[in-house]
Amino acid sequence: MKQFWIFDFGFSIGRLVHNKVFCLALGALLFAVSFAADAQQSAKVPRIGLLIFGSPSAYATRISAFRQGLQGLGYREGQNIIVEYRYTEGKENRLAEFAEDLARIKVDVIVTTGTQATASAKKATHSIPIVMASAGDPVGTGLIASLSQPGGNITGLGSISPELSGKRLEILREIIPRLTRVAVLSPSNDPTSALQIKQTQDAAQSLGLELQILAVNGGEDIERAFATAGKAHVGAISVLASAFTTAHKKEILELTAKNRMPAAYDDRDFADSGGLMSYGPYRAEMYRRAATYVDKILKGANPANLPVEQPTKFDLVINLKTAKQIGLTIPPTVLARADKVIR
Repeated sequence: MKQFWIFDFGFSIGRLVHNKVFCLALGALLFAVSFAADAQQSAKVPRIGLLIFGSPSAYATRISAFRQGLQGLGYREGQNIIVEYRYTEGKENRLAEFAEDLARIKVDVIVTTGTQATASAKKATHSIPIVMASAGDPVGTGLIASLSQPGGNITGLGSISPELSGKRLEILREIIPRLTRVAVLSPSNDPTSALQIKQTQDAAQSLGLELQILAVNGGEDIERAFATAGKAHVGAISVLASAFTTAHKKEILELTAKNRMPAAYDDRDFADSGGLMSYGPYRAEMYRRAATYVDKILKGANPANLPVEQPTKFDLVINLKTAKQIGLTIPPTVLARADKVIR
């Protein structure tokens, strides 16, 4: 009898200890799962929205530079950052739709390409930070209060393109001394167009040049504009800076080549892709710099207090291959000033 009770007591103690160990292990496991879930929630992967007025191919160089900027700051797309791309394919009416979509899914930052995209994003949200990768005149167009204190939810980089359009005209005249008439390609519905045209007109007057302003607000307008320029016997074309002209880079370059027309552009992407010449800030570098604004905002900076940068370096790129194809000889003085010569 004694042995029976001793055996039963020992068995009960063993079972009790086993159950206690099991409960402790289960509790530890549940705590670990809960802790991991809390940690995962606290380490939420930020989402960036890119509002792009164009196609992936038209903006390939710039978007690649933006990604490189993020990578240089330690961000890995799909790992510790998510990027939501919204390409309008050059259709202005899709800007508002895509801006509202990015606001609806509550991205942490919206990065915009150009003045119109920034204006659409500003209309869609007053709370989500907006970073301009490039905007012609953010103060003059009313996007921000000032460069040093932008206020609101917008900051980033301006491109001061209005001041540069006149300089491109001067370089065209230097390349083509007998130049008398120049066609100016510009979307009339771009907020910076009026500012750029005024600068171009001032430069034309001082150079004794006659301008023909050709408005291009849709893809079908581009071919029509080149036909008009041909009938007017213009000697060159100046393509003003805009998200629209960037979005339609391929068509514009094809038509200048087809018509053997000397043309000046605002971004070296055009000259690298076959345009005669470009003068302006290197936009790809601006997009790389935009990544630093995203980083600061994700780390808690207030966009209202982040000064808007303006480019300080402007590149002159000459494409000698194109010059030979259209029968132009580039003066040595221009080549000597060029930051890049494509041979």
